[in-house]
Amino acid sequence: MKKIITILYIFIALMSCRKENQNLKMLLATDEVPKDIPIDFKYGLIPENKLIHKGAFSPNLQEYYYTISDKNFDNFDVHVIKKLEKGWSEPEKAFFDSDHNEHGMSFSPDGKVLYFSSTRPVGIEKVLSTWHIWKSEKVNGKWTSPTFVDIPNLRDKLVSHPVMTNNGNLFFHVSNLDYSEMDIYYSKEEGSHFRDAEKVSFSNIEDQRKCTPYVSPNEDFLIYAAIGSQLDLYISFNDGKGNWGEPKKLNDRINDSGQGNPYVTPDNKYLFFTIGKHEDKNWKVKWVNIENELR
Repeated sequence: MKKIITILYIFIALMSCRKENQNLKMLLATDEVPKDIPIDFKYGLIPENKLIHKGAFSPNLQEYYYTISDKNFDNFDVHVIKKLEKGWSEPEKAFFDSDHNEHGMSFSPDGKVLYFSSTRPVGIEKVLSTWHIWKSEKVNGKWTSPTFVDIPNLRDKLVSHPVMTNNGNLFFHVSNLDYSEMDIYYSKEEGSHFRDAEKVSFSNIEDQRKCTPYVSPNEDFLIYAAIGSQLDLYISFNDGKGNWGEPKKLNDRINDSGQGNPYVTPDNKYLFFTIGKHEDKNWKVKWVNIENELR
C-alpha cells in the first residue's frame, strides 16, 4: 500500500511539473524550458555587430527589456519586446531610452516603478557626469518622465544596476569613475528620498570586486558577478536578520565562460544571465532552473 501511495505522489509531482512547464512555455512563448543546464534565450534579439547585456522581465512577464551596445562597449540602448496573443512583438526602443546611455534596468516588485542607470545630464551642481540611477513611475497606467535618484554620498561616483526590494532597499554597484573599487551598496528609501548608501557586507570573504547585483524581493538571496580574469556568478543568503552569508560560486554549468547581469524570475525558479568573455564580442543571454541552488 505504501509503495502505491509513493508511486501516486511521484506521478502527481511529475504531472504538476509538466503542467507548470507547459504554462511557462505559453507565457514566455518558448519551445523549451531549461532544467539545470543553461539554454539560450531568444538569441535573435541581438542585432548584427552588437552586444547584448542585461535583460529583465516586468513582474507579470508580459514585457522583456534588454540592453544592447556596440562592440566597443559604447552607445548603450534599452529595447523592449512585448507579449502578444501569439509570440512576442518586434523589438522597439524602451520608453525611457534617450540620446544618452541607458542600462541596468529593473522593476520594483509591484511593477509600479522602473529603475535604470543612465549617463543623461543630472543638472545638479557637484553631481559628476557618469552613470547614475533614474526612475520612472507608473501613474494611471502611464509611465512618468524619468527622474534622478539622488543618493547624497554617491554624487561623485559611478552608480549602476539598481534593484529595489520589498523593504524599500535599493541595491546597486558603485565604483570610481575609472571603474576601480567596484562593489555592491544599498540605500534605504525614506519617503521621496534615499539615505546615504552603505556597502553590503558579506561574511568570510576576501577582498573581491563585485558588480551587477540581483536581490530577491524579500532579500532572501543576492546574486552578483565577481570580477576576476572573467566574470563569475556568486550567491549569498540572508540569515533573516539582515546579515549576508559567505558567498558561494554557482555551479560550473552556469559559470563556464564569463557571466554577468543576473536576473531571477518572480517565482525564484529561473536565472537569466549574460554569457561571453570580454574579448569574444559574441555575447548571449541564457536561462536555467536554479531551484537546487536556492535550497
